[in-house]
Amino acid sequence: MIVVVAFHAAGAVKSRLEELGFRVEEALAGGRAVLCGSGADELLHLDHLKQLRAWEGVEEVHFSQPSTKVVGQESRIVDLGEGVLIGGDAIVIMAGPCTIESESQIFATAEAVAHAGATVLRGGAYKPSTSPYSFRGMGVKGLELIAAAGKRFGLKVITEVMDPRKVDLVAQHSDILQIGARNMQNYDLLHEVGQSSKPVLLKRGLSARYEEWLMAAEHVASSGNEQIILCERGIRSFESGTRNMLDLASVPVMKELAKLPVIVDPSQATGKRDLIAPMSLAAIAAGADGLLIEVHVNPEQAIKDGAQSLAPAQFEALVPQVQAVAGALGRSVLLPVVA
Repeated sequence: MIVVVAFHAAGAVKSRLEELGFRVEEALAGGRAVLCGSGADELLHLDHLKQLRAWEGVEEVHFSQPSTKVVGQESRIVDLGEGVLIGGDAIVIMAGPCTIESESQIFATAEAVAHAGATVLRGGAYKPSTSPYSFRGMGVKGLELIAAAGKRFGLKVITEVMDPRKVDLVAQHSDILQIGARNMQNYDLLHEVGQSSKPVLLKRGLSARYEEWLMAAEHVASSGNEQIILCERGIRSFESGTRNMLDLASVPVMKELAKLPVIVDPSQATGKRDLIAPMSLAAIAAGADGLLIEVHVNPEQAIKDGAQSLAPAQFEALVPQVQAVAGALGRSVLLPVVA
């Protein structure tokens, strides 16, 4: 690390760095002292080192180590078992309703998306809502239904966990633990899923910068779980023409910074059924490793988010288009084995 400090304050700052275990070399430049510290782990002393910026005479503090110890150090592929790999050459499609509403709804949707080309069934048993009066999900019954539907049609299951106390419960019924955008910086929850053996899908926060998203992934990884999938779902902007602004630049950026699989949720991002197909194709062209798409057997009758849900026929028409774009890039789409 490097600290630029007024000459009269250099002695005190140098002593502090040495107390923290750094070897310090000093140089003079334009009447200021430049202190170069080495030999100690910057991340272990991060709070103390940042606090140097408050010291009288300190002008600049620069870190030489990356801000993460686990995330970004090597490329990773998430293995869901039975040949379902996320982050490899094959693109994985996750599809299903925003909310689990009934046994007939989730089973009919699971059958439709499995036959059309999805390998992972999505559906919310617990639903976060801005309004406290909105439907909050079926809870445990919803978990049981989506697990049964996934098993019946040979699909892996992803569903959201919102409460650190329910991580084990949700993990018993799913293959991927989803952390929603509102919980991206819920550090208690991140640490709890970090202790789970199940892969974690981490959605980008509503206004999160890349660094904040990266550090949220590091919270999970530093707790022991390195099976992390990042999901771009759009961020807030001044534009009101879509639900959110889909930042497709995040796909190559985060794949480079985090070296984790990145998928895209065009449903949450756009909020409009007609935009899901073009944004899905654009996401694949940008390098996404998968898609998370809302599909409902009867979108007009959906309890939540029907306007951003595809009908089964629309989803079935989209999959070959995704295959065509993937093929043009030398990739493929992982298809399920339907009984």
